[in-house]
Amino acid sequence: MTAKTPFNVLAVAQGGRLQYEAVLFAASFRAANPGFAGRLILAEPQPGPLWPHDPRIDDAEIRAALKRDFGAEIRPFESRAFGHDYPYGNKIEALRVLPAGEPFIFFDTDTLHLDALARLDIDFDRPAASMRREGTWPVIELYGPGYTAIWRALYARFGLDFESSLDTAQPDEHWRRYLYFNAGWFFHSDPAAFGARFLHYATTIRDDPPEELVCQPLDPWLDQVALPLVIHSFGGGRPGADLDGLDGDVTCHWRLMPLLYAREPDRVVEVLERVAAPNRVKKLLKRHEPFKRFIYQGWGARTRALFDRDDLPRKEQAIRNRLKRERLWLR
Repeated sequence: MTAKTPFNVLAVAQGGRLQYEAVLFAASFRAANPGFAGRLILAEPQPGPLWPHDPRIDDAEIRAALKRDFGAEIRPFESRAFGHDYPYGNKIEALRVLPAGEPFIFFDTDTLHLDALARLDIDFDRPAASMRREGTWPVIELYGPGYTAIWRALYARFGLDFESSLDTAQPDEHWRRYLYFNAGWFFHSDPAAFGARFLHYATTIRDDPPEELVCQPLDPWLDQVALPLVIHSFGGGRPGADLDGLDGDVTCHWRLMPLLYAREPDRVVEVLERVAAPNRVKKLLKRHEPFKRFIYQGWGARTRALFDRDDLPRKEQAIRNRLKRERLWLR
C-alpha cells in the first residue's frame, strides 16, 4: 500500500489544551489537504475508572466546529490500560477506533499541516515514525548497563532480531545507533494489528520490564520505548528521504507555541497565522492562553526576534531557558 491508497488520519482530542490544539490541527489539515479521500478521525477518551475527571472535550463550540467546519469524526474510546496516570498511552489505545485493515497515519495534535499528504510516497506496509528526537532514553548510569545491553534485552523479550535494527554507520554506544523515534507521527497498513501489538509491548515493558531496565524511567518515555520494537516487528524502520516532508515542508510537529516561534521556519509561522486568522477559528483559539498571547497579542513576534533560525542553540533546553528569562514561556 502506498499514499495513493486512501488512508485515514488519526489524532487524540480531549478537554484542556488538546481541544484547542485539535482545532488548529483540523483547520490546517483541511487547508492543506483539499479533497482528502480518507477520514479525519479524532479519538476521544471517555470517563471511566482510570480518569479521576471527565477527559472529554468540554467546550461545546469546539466539538461542533470540529465536526461542522472541518469534517472531523469524533470517536470515543475506553481507557483500559493507561488513562490519567499515563496520558501518552492515549495514542496507543486510540488506535482501536480506526477501521481494521485500513491504512492510517497518527499525528499528535500539536502538528501543523503545511502541504498535502498526498505529496508523500508512503509505503504503509513498512511502518516508520518521526526521527525528530533527541537522545532522551535510555538514561545511562555510570555503573549500569549501556545502550546495547538495554535495547538488546528489550528486543529479546519480544523475540525480535536486535542486530538488524542497528544503524551501523553510528558508533557503538551512541544513542543514534539504536532504533528510537519520537511518537509524534507513525503509520501502518492495519491499525488493529499495530494497536494490539503496541498495547501488548507497552504494558509488558511497564509491568514486567527486563532487569536491564530496573533503573530506567518509563514516564514519559514508555510509548517511545515500545514504538521502535513494534515498528521493527512489522518489518519497518527508519523513514527514508521520501518521507522528509513529515517534520519538513508537509507537516510540522511544533510541540509548544514558544518553541514554534523560536525555531520553526518562516513558512510554518505564515501557515499558522493564516489558518488562525478567520474569525470562526480565532474565537476558539483565543480561549487558550498560549495561543492568544503568541498568535494574536504579539508574543510570537517578540520570541522570533530573539533567535537566529540559522544558528539555534544545539539543545532545546537552551531555547527554553532563554524564553523563561524573557518571560515568554507558556505551556
